[in-house]
Amino acid sequence: MTAAAPTIVATCGGLTPGTWTDAVYGPLIEHAVSLARVSGRRPRVTHVNTAGGDQRQIEGTELEAARLAGVDAVHLRLFPHPNVEDVRAHLLSQDVVWVSGGSLVNLLAVWRAHGLDAVFREAWEAGVVLAGGSAGALCWHSGGTTSSFGPQIGAVPDGLGLLPGSLGVHYDSDPNRRVAHRAAVAAGILPDGYALDEGVGLVYEGTRLVEVIAEQPGRFAWRVERDMASADPSSPGVRESRIVPRTLTSTRPSDNPHSEEA
Repeated sequence: MTAAAPTIVATCGGLTPGTWTDAVYGPLIEHAVSLARVSGRRPRVTHVNTAGGDQRQIEGTELEAARLAGVDAVHLRLFPHPNVEDVRAHLLSQDVVWVSGGSLVNLLAVWRAHGLDAVFREAWEAGVVLAGGSAGALCWHSGGTTSSFGPQIGAVPDGLGLLPGSLGVHYDSDPNRRVAHRAAVAAGILPDGYALDEGVGLVYEGTRLVEVIAEQPGRFAWRVERDMASADPSSPGVRESRIVPRTLTSTRPSDNPHSEEA
């Protein structure tokens, strides 16, 4: 494993639309791959779509995006059963694991049934970069807010806990999530933590936040802390601080075979 330290990239992003192909690796995924610091060979990336029920129809799009990004990618499926003989050995052989969004609650239940809570901790400590978007970002934290239970956003206080604190996602695109996340922190259901606008990510070394990144300017991360003395009438019991991220620049060549770069 080549990451400089146990690394997690928790984002509200992932694949982005291509100009010629359906999708390409977005800057957040590219950054996660770069943090693995692979040299002399193609990075190995495993896509995990447990939260979406391992839908096969999206796998081709992800593999094409991976090919264009210059990485060797495979999928780890758990439905109807694991598609590799030794899940632990497979994950420990990877450089990056990218976990896509969907149901956080279902993801945690299935992973725990297969013992992946312990395996992911081992992989993280061994230097495999753990990353993902939405549910694939929430899962690494102590807890977060999710639509897993239905239209009403609910709090899940039992994430994998590799990272201390809570996380909220889709903060700027779904106003219900912001209200629910603030309320859960204010009530002490979730610990203090962070929240992400679309296209924003957090980079952790060990359990320390080392950088906040974004696919484009004008999007933010937020520090969300319980504060019963808060005078903000829109956020009783909670204090929210805006964090301006560093905007990433993609180094990926064009996916259009008719472009000058192709």
